[in-house]
Amino acid sequence: MGLDKGVAVQELGWDSDVDEDLRDDIMEVTGEEFVYEALEAVDVVLLWWRSEDGDLADGLVDALTDLTANGAIWLLTPKVGQPGYVDPTDLAEAALTAGLSLANAASVSARWQAHKLVRPKGLRR
Repeated sequence: MGLDKGVAVQELGWDSDVDEDLRDDIMEVTGEEFVYEALEAVDVVLLWWRSEDGDLADGLVDALTDLTANGAIWLLTPKVGQPGYVDPTDLAEAALTAGLSLANAASVSARWQAHKLVRPKGLRR
């Protein structure tokens, strides 16, 4: 996922269905615990999202609240065939509505896939 030592990661959308091994791996790589109540801007937001979680565009806008100008959102959604699967068309539309660009996607576990979202170049604040 392109994370380095010392990167501040805020986790949103945790529930009992998340991949705990992936969470542990991220904390091991960064050497940091996840941030839940940000006192300063974070480098990455790890956003777990399922189709039943509501409006994805709203969720993405909320995820931007504590993110640095050059930070990224890693949106984790269930894979095809898994409960809570998010259709790629809905994901693309939500990203556009939230003013974000899809940078890349990766399979990160047996059940979850990750989508990196960033602010478009030239629009970073």
